[in-house]
Amino acid sequence: MMNQIELSVPYDNGYEPDDYMMQEDEWDRDLLLDPAWEKQQRKTFTAWCNSHLRKAGTQIENIEEDFRNGLKLMLLLEVISGERLPKPDRGKMRFHKIANVNKALDFITSKGVKLVSIGAEETSAKEGLLLWCQRKTAPYRNVNIQNFHVSWKDGLALCALIHRHRPDLIDYAKLNKDDPLGNLNLAFDIAEKHLDIPKMLDAEDILNTPKPDERAIMTYVSCFYHAFAGAEQAETAANRICKVLGVNQENEKLMVDYERLASELLEWIIRTIPWLENRVPEKTMLEMQRKLEDFRDYRRMHKPPKVQEKCQLEISFNTLQTKLRISNRPAFMPSEGKMVSDIASAWQGLEQAEKGYEEWLLTEIRRLERLDHLAEKFRQKATNHETWAAGKEEMLTRKDYESASLMEVRALLRKHEAFESDLSAHQDRVEQIAAIAQELNELDYHDVASVNQRCQSICDLWDQLGTLTQKRREALERTEKLLETVEQLFLEYAKRSAPFNNWMEGAMEDLQDMFIVHTIEEVQTLIAAHEQFKATLPEADAERQAILGIQQEVLKIFQNYGIRGDLTNPYSTITTEEIAIKWDKVKKLVPQRDSLLQEELARQHANERLRRQFAAQAHLIGPWIQARMEEIGRCSMAMGGTLEDQMTQLKQYEHVIVSYKPNIDRLEGDNQLIQESLIFDNKHTNYTMEHIRVGWELLLTTIARTINEIETQILTRDAKGISQEQMNEFRSSFNHFDRKKNGAMDSDDFRACLISMGYDLGEVEFARIMMLVDPNTSGIVSFQSFIDFMTRETADTDTAEQVIASFRILAADKPYILADELRRELPPDQAEYCISRMPPYTGPGALPGALDYTAFSTALYGESDL
Repeated sequence: MMNQIELSVPYDNGYEPDDYMMQEDEWDRDLLLDPAWEKQQRKTFTAWCNSHLRKAGTQIENIEEDFRNGLKLMLLLEVISGERLPKPDRGKMRFHKIANVNKALDFITSKGVKLVSIGAEETSAKEGLLLWCQRKTAPYRNVNIQNFHVSWKDGLALCALIHRHRPDLIDYAKLNKDDPLGNLNLAFDIAEKHLDIPKMLDAEDILNTPKPDERAIMTYVSCFYHAFAGAEQAETAANRICKVLGVNQENEKLMVDYERLASELLEWIIRTIPWLENRVPEKTMLEMQRKLEDFRDYRRMHKPPKVQEKCQLEISFNTLQTKLRISNRPAFMPSEGKMVSDIASAWQGLEQAEKGYEEWLLTEIRRLERLDHLAEKFRQKATNHETWAAGKEEMLTRKDYESASLMEVRALLRKHEAFESDLSAHQDRVEQIAAIAQELNELDYHDVASVNQRCQSICDLWDQLGTLTQKRREALERTEKLLETVEQLFLEYAKRSAPFNNWMEGAMEDLQDMFIVHTIEEVQTLIAAHEQFKATLPEADAERQAILGIQQEVLKIFQNYGIRGDLTNPYSTITTEEIAIKWDKVKKLVPQRDSLLQEELARQHANERLRRQFAAQAHLIGPWIQARMEEIGRCSMAMGGTLEDQMTQLKQYEHVIVSYKPNIDRLEGDNQLIQESLIFDNKHTNYTMEHIRVGWELLLTTIARTINEIETQILTRDAKGISQEQMNEFRSSFNHFDRKKNGAMDSDDFRACLISMGYDLGEVEFARIMMLVDPNTSGIVSFQSFIDFMTRETADTDTAEQVIASFRILAADKPYILADELRRELPPDQAEYCISRMPPYTGPGALPGALDYTAFSTALYGESDL
């Protein structure tokens, strides 16, 4: 395009055309050169001169004739150099022409051009042109350029050069090596018609000469080099823009992916936290255990993938920021509420809710277990008391003493005394029933209404019995004065049988009492108490024999003295048969109690084994996790090898850690057995499953984050051209001034580090540097921030000015560019990317559809608000 424009504008140097058109008589000269070679040289040079003189609206036909007066020679030099030569002499005398030729030769000499011999510069230019031809034609079959003579005879080399830069002009696949004449003429015709390169050579001359003229070929080929130089420059500019746009498109995709992943993770956390914060208790143990199982499913199946997503999100964010920093782009600022810190904060809230929910579940299960135990105990005691109290109110309201004899009244009085003794013995039982009901109220038992109703009925009846007992006693005591005969044996039987009967009932109740324990020691305490109870059985049996002996003595008296009448003890309702039945029941309950206690002891031993088994595994896994954390820390700060060596070591650590996961799963299984066995403490270890989980998740996060940091350092090193020695020097300096060995330097240590590396720091300069490495003003400089600063100080980067210069080349020095130009020079996707984002150009001389590439380029590097 540029060549066509130049040809359409007449050349004007301010002189009259006639000054250059004057002819001179023919000069004589010696014909010292070979005629064929001289003819070829003359033809080639004539065509070359005319390719330039056409720009000035003239040409030559014969070199000797047309350059003899020096006028057209001076015009040729002005066209080539773009400079004005001294005004030519207008005379037609020989000395005028010599003067003009000398002016041309002086101008050539002033530009450093040697007119004789072949210097090193010309040899270097020849080698450079040859290398350019070889590089451009390397992919083409049947082309092997080694020189500027025989390598060009078949015409394929010229066709390959044209096809390489303008594939639309030649179908190279259809060319035939056996048709050199056709190939040469095709190349000459296309070059003259489409590339504005004059036909300096004849195909027949090249073919008929064993070794074509080297200078002629070089001159002709150099025209191709100059014709395609602009295309080379445009290609370089287009490649630069494609590279910049490719980086920008990739970064935008990473930003979109981060926003999507962050949104999905935050939505999951927001949905999950209310479920974990729902602390509405269930009424039964089965329903609460179902909640616990749902929580375990969440821990095993739903949360682990989200842990991986969170880790991947942090890695993606760090990688994106590193790529933006390396490519001189502004840092990525996620949408509000989607920063890595926001996600970490939300995750912390999730784990706090999770911990609280688990503690609440276990507490509720304990509470329900306690409630079930108390409720059953209340029912047993209430049933026993109600059985005992049945009919007592009716008995106390009888008035049988009004028509009884003295003996009968006395018997009623003694019987009433025995009842009072029995009533007093039941006082503790009623108080126990009330205490259990009160505890069920305090623990919010779900059926507390029926418990309260039953307890109230028992208490009301107890008060009523107390009142009726007092009234009956008063009535009997009034009648007692009328009675004289007392049956001492019956009375003694009644007094001794009632407490013994109460003891047997209490023993049966204790032997059937439910118990709940959590340790071997508690079971052993119950066993010891049971053994003490069994030790009292001989004494109780002796008392039973004594009570039965009283009844036997009554029988003897009746037999010996012939007493007739009812042998029923008027003072007691407790018969010897009842005592025998209850005593037999006590003897049966004792071994049953033994069996239950031994079974509970075995269960507690099993629980103890579970505790010890969990502790043994936890004492292995906990230190193992800590050891791996220390190894990762040492590896990340090591300087013995390359970053690739560190990456290999970390990948090995990562494989070891992933392979260790079955141990964590086994410990989770032991922990589940412990929870299912309702074991709530473990004196053999300070580790809990929560500690192990947190340590494991921290280990996974640490290895992933450390690998990402090393990948970031490798990316930074490769992108910035930093050598391994420089990276080792940076790490050595950082490690030396990391005095606390916590992977960071405070501001004073950082200043000392910079001074040790040759920085001359004033307060203002140091404050500027601190703003770069510590934008949050935390007073701490991490290793990654230190590396980023040092790479910015030592490496070259792309700039907005370079991109603007590249666009200016594509736009042919215009301050704007057109959509057609972008589509012609750039790949389709990146051309459309630019067209959709470039603002319209509003400067002077803008054409319709003109685009502002300057504003677009500055926006890529965050230097404008576009």
